[in-house]
Amino acid sequence: MLPTGAGGAAFLQYDYMDQNRNWSGSSTALAANNDDKEIESHFTTLGLQYMFNSSWGVQAELPYTFRYFKGTDDVTSEIASHSWSGLGDIRIQALYTGFSADLSSGVSLGLKLPTGSFTEDMDLVDRDTQIGSGSTDILLGGFYRGNLDKNQTWDWFAQFQLDMPVAIQNDYRPGIEFDSAAGIDYKGFSLGRVRISPVAQAIFSYRSSDSGANANPDNSGYERILLSPGIEFHVHPVKIYADAELPVFQNFIGNQLAAPVLFKVSVSYMF
Repeated sequence: MLPTGAGGAAFLQYDYMDQNRNWSGSSTALAANNDDKEIESHFTTLGLQYMFNSSWGVQAELPYTFRYFKGTDDVTSEIASHSWSGLGDIRIQALYTGFSADLSSGVSLGLKLPTGSFTEDMDLVDRDTQIGSGSTDILLGGFYRGNLDKNQTWDWFAQFQLDMPVAIQNDYRPGIEFDSAAGIDYKGFSLGRVRISPVAQAIFSYRSSDSGANANPDNSGYERILLSPGIEFHVHPVKIYADAELPVFQNFIGNQLAAPVLFKVSVSYMF
């Protein structure tokens, strides 16, 4: 969703992950070492990006999550499971792309709002497994893209976003999170009116440990690198994008559940 000019784009995104492997440090660990057994999440996000001109724009994201959790109940000490769904934490950002005429670089600044619930079945579901974090976060991001050949069929891109909680609720502060990606895409394929663009990217994420009386700092925080092959289909004004994100390096503090692969599908309409 990097801006390309004045106008808008509405998008619907679906992400899926099934965290079913216990991970400690840089390798798998015994499931018995973790009271949590599985977290399966279906993330749906409705978004809108609108550029008022070649320099300024806004972006808003409205997430809704379906989640299944299996773990140890704090009261009974028995393994239990729970399924629920709800509105997540809304994100609103201002975009600035006025550094160059081709909008090849830009920055973003915004907020993540505490709109998601963080009180679902609190005897079973820990704060870091709730759909909402309960925190208000500052979001700071940036991107840059360019061409790799004179025919402009090969492009490269890089982007990042920093998520810093600044206001919290009920003695739980999520860790600071830094996400970045760099990749290439090819625009030389077409089938009739459909432009087909393979995409390859590497994703690096860092999150510090949670803190507060209701946090579990000994079992939160991580670093990871994922490789992500993807493909985009573009029939103006519609774009369809899909990828799979495969972990190649993970370093988790304590014992945490990890997913073997993450999936993403996004449909956007430009206007």
